[in-house]
Order: sequence, then structure tokens, then C-alpha cells
Amino acid sequence: MALAVEPGETVVVTGGNGSGKSTLLRIAAGLSRPTSGRVRRPASVGYLPERFPPGVALSARDYLRHLAAVRGVPARWDLVDALGFVGDPDAPMATLSKGNTQKVALAQALTATGLLVLDEPWSGLDAAAGAVLAGLVTGGGPARLVTDHHGHDLPGAREFALGARRTGVVIELDRVGGSFELISALEGVREARAVGGGARVEVATGHSDRVLAEALRLGCSVRSVRS
Repeated sequence: MALAVEPGETVVVTGGNGSGKSTLLRIAAGLSRPTSGRVRRPASVGYLPERFPPGVALSARDYLRHLAAVRGVPARWDLVDALGFVGDPDAPMATLSKGNTQKVALAQALTATGLLVLDEPWSGLDAAAGAVLAGLVTGGGPARLVTDHHGHDLPGAREFALGARRTGVVIELDRVGGSFELISALEGVREARAVGGGARVEVATGHSDRVLAEALRLGCSVRSVRS
């Protein structure tokens, strides 16, 4: 299996839980070594982990300056502003909300000029920040390798699937509340993942109509359906 990501290209890595998406991204970023094969990457790589490390004592502003200095590029606080950061930029990173932490972590990664490796970059972002990020990861520039279980619309992006590819339907639900377990147990549901107050539900082909009807009966709203 080989994967090449060209400058200006966005590749979205897909696959079920345990398929190796985060491992592949860590290898691409140079944080893990492959057990076989070779990896070629540019000198300037920006990496966003799925979970930001806790306990970072640097302020948001100093954290951004430090990572920019490591790369030898200017600190880009304008990227943080564009993503809608709200709060004290001189407060320790460890005290920021999940959303604000994600915005600063994204800004440090986006200063890289060769390759962006972004593991679930929409996690914790509000809708406005998510829309800004979608533009940033499809607007040319460096190569971009991302994972995204929310299924954002990224024009021109190419999918790279890990594991066996299964036919089915993905249903994105809102207002799931206490109905998550009931929906997860429905016949034909292969995988269900809570996402904020909603859920991402993967359904086997032929069962989607019944799952949709039951979700609506339970008071959920449907955000998207795609095969």
C-alpha cells in the first residue's frame, strides 16, 4: 500500500475504529516509525494530534511563538483570530476551553509550509470555526493529510481508505440525547459514535430507511445521509 500527497492536495484518511488512521498520521508526521517501507516528507511539517497534550504551562501566545521559532517562520496569531479565539491569549494553555485550545493548536500546525498532518481537526470547534478551517485545508499551499469522522464537505479532497471497504450508509444525526443507546442497538447499525449532542451512525445497505424512521420517531433530526 502506498500513499503520496502532493503540494496543494488534501487527502482524507478514512476507516473504522482501530484501522490505523492515527498511526498512519503519526508516521507521516515523523512521530512514529513504520515497521516496513519508507517515508519521505518535506522539512516543514505541522502536526495536530487528535488529543492535545494536557498540562501545557505556556500561554497561548507563547506556545504559538515557540512552535513558530522552531520552524523558523513568523507566529501567525491572525490564524487564531480567524478561527474565532475568545479569551485571554496570555493565559496558560492548560486553562483554555477545548475549543480555544484546538484553535491555537491548529494555528501552530498551519504555519508549516510543506505538509499539514491534522488528526480530527474539527474536534471541539464551533460551526463558524469549522467553516473557516474547511477553507484553510482546501485552499492550496502545502500538502494536507487529515482524518475527519464528521464528514465535512471538502471540495477537491481525495479519500484514502484503510481496512476493508464496506458498502453502507452514513447518517449524521442531531438532538440524539438519551436515544443514543436505542439507535446503536437497531438492526443494521454497524457503528454509532456520539458527536456532541448528535451521532454519526454507519448502517448496512438496506437498513437505512428503517433506522432513519426510528431516529425521527425518537425525536432526532437528520443532518445528512450519504452512501
